[in-house]
Amino acid sequence: MINEYEKLLAGLDDVNWAGLDHAYGSAEDVPGHIRALCGSDDEARKQAGMSLSNSIFHQGSRYSASPVAVPFLARIAVAGPAAAREDAMWLLTRLAVDWHDEYDVTTGINVTGWRAAAAEVGPEGLLPWYEEQVAAAADDDKRAQAQELRDWVAAGNSPDSRWSALQSYDAVLAELPSLLVLLDDDDARLRTRIAYLLAWFPEFSSTSLPRLLSLAAREEDPVTAATALLAAGILGTTSTAGEITPYLDAADPLMRWAAATALIRLAALDDASLGPGLLGRAVAELAAAAREPFDRVTDYCEGDLHAHIERTLHALPPGADPAVVRETLDACLPRIVWDYYGTRTRRAIEELFLAPQQDLAPRYADLTLAQQQLLGDLAGHRHDWLIRSSADRLRDRGLPCTREALQTFVGAPSETPRSDLGRDIGAPRTVV
Repeated sequence: MINEYEKLLAGLDDVNWAGLDHAYGSAEDVPGHIRALCGSDDEARKQAGMSLSNSIFHQGSRYSASPVAVPFLARIAVAGPAAAREDAMWLLTRLAVDWHDEYDVTTGINVTGWRAAAAEVGPEGLLPWYEEQVAAAADDDKRAQAQELRDWVAAGNSPDSRWSALQSYDAVLAELPSLLVLLDDDDARLRTRIAYLLAWFPEFSSTSLPRLLSLAAREEDPVTAATALLAAGILGTTSTAGEITPYLDAADPLMRWAAATALIRLAALDDASLGPGLLGRAVAELAAAAREPFDRVTDYCEGDLHAHIERTLHALPPGADPAVVRETLDACLPRIVWDYYGTRTRRAIEELFLAPQQDLAPRYADLTLAQQQLLGDLAGHRHDWLIRSSADRLRDRGLPCTREALQTFVGAPSETPRSDLGRDIGAPRTVV
């Protein structure tokens, strides 16, 4: 490992990693992966990043090793090798909030409710129940199993994901003061990463909100500025609307989209905070973005601008023009950039295509523009599983149901999927 990064890993070997766990059992391999992030071997660094992502953040789950790794990742994000810093920030974000913006982007995270639920299923809340199981065990084998679980809970663990996730969230919360320096980093991607991360910590908003508004005002990179502006909208109160409204007139469409989305979120807090005219302007800006999408996106909703607009509109307070809302939702429907569960894709197929009345398959040239757009997005999507999960709906409508068949049908090149937003660790997180 490069000597200049040794100080970042101070205390790494003092942790009893073998006594902690991750998705695959003992976490004794974690320090080796963290060290590799600071190494000079690019391939080893990428492999280490993927290993950490798969082990301490496995499909959204967090483990006892997850919060312990956070301080080391935070140090790497601030002062580690250039090639590792963005990966470290991506891991910190996912360890804190999983894929939360998939369903909370328009309202922010309800940390108060999360803490209340986690308290009920934490070690203190569960320990009496496990002790009852030990006392009620019918034989020695069952008593030994119950005792092992009781001791695991007594050691400060819980089988409930809400509690284990909160431990990682709080570990990242503790590191936010040191991570704030990234708001002034020379690397725009790191400025974007910290702005996005801050959006999910309302308990830190008294510190972060003015910094985010300041970043949005001075930032030259439109992706970073838009990320910061929407973060301010997610964290802000109704009084923040006055600082965000001027951005509806910004020259850059990504800034206008961020301002519109932020204002709709603030209006959801109190619909009296925005007059009908201002709410209408915000909805109109989302409608424009849906009709004329741009090639620069933020991390919100995994970079899927159309899915993001759709979720925002579903959270609208009363007062918006229903016809404009419907038109905008219709424009979003056929665009599939990223669909975490495949539900949007299946719904789009069902709404845009009727089951054929005869055995003849439709011709591409006879399809509507929306139908062509949906099939084109699917043909160029990076994930085969999304097509497979929708295969029955495609087949029932006489449509191609494999990537290769779709690409032939729409006349798309077959070499490289088009909707690759770089969501694998080691790849860039933002399309610019």
